Amino acid sequence: MSDRILVGYDGTPLADAALGFAFENFPDADVTAVYVIQVPEGQLGVFDGPSVDLPVSDRALEHAEDVLDGATAVAAEYDRSIDTDVVSGKPDQCLVEYADDHASDAIVVGSHGREGVSRLLLGSVAENVVRRSPIPVVVVR
Repeated sequence: MSDRILVGYDGTPLADAALGFAFENFPDADVTAVYVIQVPEGQLGVFDGPSVDLPVSDRALEHAEDVLDGATAVAAEYDRSIDTDVVSGKPDQCLVEYADDHASDAIVVGSHGREGVSRLLLGSVAENVVRRSPIPVVVVR
């Protein structure tokens, strides 16, 4: 039985589907939706240590909170409560580290959040989460 489920949430339809999957399949678990503010690769090298909670602009934080309002709305549709959080860095690394730091039992992510050339250039967050995570990962399509 899973008590804590982490959902990578970026406001896309697949992120909504991932959140819905978590609510439907883990009815008794505490669900946390995490939005990752992606920090460009060149800036990551400036910081030594974990990728979570790198400095970001107030505007980026406001956008993240707006996106997470969508997760709260999805939770309300399922008559569930949800915790939300914002971190910054490389999305795949942040999600795996967050899950570890918060004793999550599983991670649920959408199969992709971006489309077209942008997705090809940035790589697949879902694929990298699956490769890096020591806990079960569910990829929702």
